[in-house]
Amino acid sequence: MTPHMNTRRAAALAAAAAMVVVGIQTGTATAGSRTADDTASSSRTVAGATALGVNTATQRATALQSAQSDAPAAAKSLGLGSQEKLIVRDVIKDAHGTVHTRYERTYAGLPVLGGDLVTHTAADGASKGVDKATDARITVPSTQPKLKAAANARTVVWAGSGKPALAFETVKTGVQKDGTPSRLHVITDATTGKQLHSYEAIETGTGNSQYSGEVELSTTESGSGFELTDGDRGGHKTYDLGQGESGTGELVTDDDDTWGDGTGDDGQTAAVDAHYGAAATWDFYKSELGRDGIAGDGKAAYSRVHYSSGYVNAFWDDSCFCMTYGDGADDKSALTAVDVAGHEMSHGLTAATANLDYAGESGGLNEATSDIFGTSVEFFADNATDPGDYLIGEKLDINGDGTPLRYMDEPSKDGGSADYWDADLGDLDVHYSSGVANHFFYLLAEGSGAKTIGDVDYDSPTADGSTVEGIGRQAAYQIWYKALSVYMTSSTDYADARVATEKAATDLFGADSTETAAVDAAWTAVNVK
Repeated sequence: MTPHMNTRRAAALAAAAAMVVVGIQTGTATAGSRTADDTASSSRTVAGATALGVNTATQRATALQSAQSDAPAAAKSLGLGSQEKLIVRDVIKDAHGTVHTRYERTYAGLPVLGGDLVTHTAADGASKGVDKATDARITVPSTQPKLKAAANARTVVWAGSGKPALAFETVKTGVQKDGTPSRLHVITDATTGKQLHSYEAIETGTGNSQYSGEVELSTTESGSGFELTDGDRGGHKTYDLGQGESGTGELVTDDDDTWGDGTGDDGQTAAVDAHYGAAATWDFYKSELGRDGIAGDGKAAYSRVHYSSGYVNAFWDDSCFCMTYGDGADDKSALTAVDVAGHEMSHGLTAATANLDYAGESGGLNEATSDIFGTSVEFFADNATDPGDYLIGEKLDINGDGTPLRYMDEPSKDGGSADYWDADLGDLDVHYSSGVANHFFYLLAEGSGAKTIGDVDYDSPTADGSTVEGIGRQAAYQIWYKALSVYMTSSTDYADARVATEKAATDLFGADSTETAAVDAAWTAVNVK
């Protein structure tokens, strides 16, 4: 969620390991002094998760083990070469009994970047097809590089574009212009030295406020006090970096289980909002999508607040499986609004599923996925202080004039995002190319034209002047999640996303359903044909 205008500076980060949570007493705490609705509970019964198929962490672990045992047979059935092997990343069984198995590939023991694929097997064992990141045959003339690799490079096969090539992957660490840590992956041809691809592994968000209100928190009793450890949701922990830029800092604790005062002057308030946002996102994933945690393994990420000084951003780092939030330019306006929390954790969801490459059109779809689910979490939380809407970062005032960071109903209103697809879309920054998918999602959920939702007025146009009828937000995010989790791959572009969402809608609602027709109409309305 990088801002469109920002004065940027330097910073640094060292990734930290996730903490292991032991079983200790869990309690419910109160935070802040402002009035708001309590967070939606994880016991909420929603049809969406049932429609998608519920896969518990235990079921997933068993399925992964079984699928890996069967991987050689799967490789043979797919006609892969003798030097290719499949590594299972995920297994999802949907409500129809179809098993979707996601694989990475190796070639002669080398990782194949851009070689991921998903197989689809019906309940009776019949193949229902396969989705591949590339249709190219994976082979290279030699696995011995002609050039000398840098000290920290690994040798890979690059299959992300065109003919597969032996390559080096180098990770360059440092900082981005706004102070966000950088872990830039650069792929170079191991024969010619030509750069083939690059992408940033740190995926960003931004904000300037915290407006969660008075909320319930799941905390843990420890010694004579309490700590921000959520034993109900995979052991999520919230840490205070104290303006540091590495490690985890200190686990946030309190004597009486009443946290923060609702203002940025109290250091606990940012931790309250981060902890609350993580809980709302976990509950949304579980009750709405049937997913047991970000990675589907029942384990929580962790949160770090008070990162650096004057840092006007927030980011997800998959290497530490954690969210990190700055305090804003004045160090009193933490970037911990619930849609920001949902956005950041959804980068982790994408990494655990389709792993959309964070560049070009796939990068725009990656960012849009976080906007889509961040918005959906905000609606799900049903917080009177920060009600759901289709405005991204509306509480943050990053532009200084009260306008939101992004608009899902008409993305171009932010001055940079695209409303409709064109051939140059992939050349835009991923935060701008995301506009087309954000616009698609809004049209799919709510439809085109002027309307008021909550207290916000919208007027969504279409590329061809057509009228689109919405199918409702729940059906829309069910379709997007199914497409992301079982049909999209690392190289999915907008044309592929249309196909993936059509398949997802057909699975969930039927080929002749109103929902599937609406998917087609919404994509056409944003010029993805």
